[in-house]
Amino acid sequence: MQHKGIYLGLSALALLTLAGCGAKSSSNGGNAKYADKQELNWTVSSELAANDIPKATDTLSFTVLQNTQEGLYRLNKSGTPKNALATSTKVTNGGKTYTFNLRKNAKWSNGQPVTAKDFVYSWQRTLAPKTASQDAFYLFQVKNAEAVNKGKKPLSSLGIKADGNYKLTVNLTKPVSYFKKLLAWPLFYPVNQKAVDKYGKAYGTTADKTVYNGPFRLTKWNGTSKSWTLAKNATYWDKSAVHLTKINEQVTESTTTSYNLFNSKKTDETLLNGQQVKNNKNNENFVKRLPTGSQRLDLNEKKVKAFKNVNVRKAFSAAIDRNQLVKDVLQDGSVASKGFVPAGMGNNPKTGEAFNQEASVNSAVSYNLKKAKQLLAKGYKESGTKSINATLSVSDTDSSKQVAEFVQSALEKLPGVKISIKTVPFVQLITQQNNGNYELTFSGWQSVFADPINFLDVFESNSSYNTTGWKNSQYDQLLDESENQYGNQPSKRWAKLVAAEKVLMNDQGTIPLYQQAQSQLLRKNVKNVVYNPAGVPYDFKLTYIAK
Repeated sequence: MQHKGIYLGLSALALLTLAGCGAKSSSNGGNAKYADKQELNWTVSSELAANDIPKATDTLSFTVLQNTQEGLYRLNKSGTPKNALATSTKVTNGGKTYTFNLRKNAKWSNGQPVTAKDFVYSWQRTLAPKTASQDAFYLFQVKNAEAVNKGKKPLSSLGIKADGNYKLTVNLTKPVSYFKKLLAWPLFYPVNQKAVDKYGKAYGTTADKTVYNGPFRLTKWNGTSKSWTLAKNATYWDKSAVHLTKINEQVTESTTTSYNLFNSKKTDETLLNGQQVKNNKNNENFVKRLPTGSQRLDLNEKKVKAFKNVNVRKAFSAAIDRNQLVKDVLQDGSVASKGFVPAGMGNNPKTGEAFNQEASVNSAVSYNLKKAKQLLAKGYKESGTKSINATLSVSDTDSSKQVAEFVQSALEKLPGVKISIKTVPFVQLITQQNNGNYELTFSGWQSVFADPINFLDVFESNSSYNTTGWKNSQYDQLLDESENQYGNQPSKRWAKLVAAEKVLMNDQGTIPLYQQAQSQLLRKNVKNVVYNPAGVPYDFKLTYIAK
């Protein structure tokens, strides 16, 4: 998700710390005036794909999990982990052992206490081979995790242990500088074993077949609903800090629909398309956002023989004018990609230069139709191909369709290239992509934390998200060295990551398109939405409706 990251669907506020201190949130020096009705109406651009931690892979699913569940930490407005279920943390053994003391007043919505054993069970469940979690690799930093996931060692050997109900110890294979940030991500949250045992395979498939330990409970979701509600969780340990009684979420594939709902005061928020952004820049409710998520074009080498050829891939990339795409088609503040890793993912520890600037390979993201035709002619000759007839699979949102038509038009300017567009619901598209069931597709990736590795390891040979067939041993080696050899040497680690990005781009393992803006209208009286551009975007724990 997407790290790794999370799948990003084509889909500024007063921010407040999410410290789990139990204090009531407020603004204006503690004199906030709350509306009588604490109900938030929100729109989303796709259906909810998953409500079970190891099954989630997309931004929306993780957003729901972040608001209905809770782990050791929550991130504050600056993206800094603050205590949630953890009350204290001790790091020893050169950064490889973490010991957590847990709060004793946390409960599940079935009345059971939240204990250290729930974390052990959750992590073991995610890593169990039969669970087949696509995100299991995130846990590979934990001792024996990879061997457990591959069935080579028993679940009991995993480096996480409960010492009674309220003490948890985690042993890592190496120091991980961003480990606390990972622990604030829902994949690392606990799971209640009694509920999983009770519901079996049906656990997490509907709102009432899950239990919750976070600020809200998911309700009115049957697994395919176009709307659902996050209702305040009466058993949440910090419920006094939660002001909203409910968040009503409605799927609107079109921003035209959500925009009309906003203007008729039936929703408190709407994402905006390009024209709507232009029309609303002076609107008092306008909020511009640029999350660390990007959209790219993936070419499936397993389905289309010609895509195995580097010059064919380069030709496709050079045929696309990204600046025209963001300026004339999207028009929403999105930014043309300089590479696979977007802006906002970190800076050189010595020079301060942004990663996407330092690692940029200009030829891999530049428009040059003449060069594209030359590259394609070379690629045709090398691959023994005379034409390419391929299908571009995209989600059925307005912006996806618009971008697809632009890319189709650009690629069909190349000799012998014919592109058909296939639109499918976002949840269905994720499944097809996971199964490698596409020829061309738009893939979105949203980071979980601000570090280039969050993007780069998507294209490791053994990554569960790398379904294109592209593999490069030099790339794999650079990432391995960055994480396993230079984890405690920031400058050397950085150099390896920069080199890896350049390998990916010089070989055109994927075709970056743009960093997607998520500008929106958000009603001014909606306060304290905590937005995280480098992770799961929305945390509503402290949100309230002002009078």
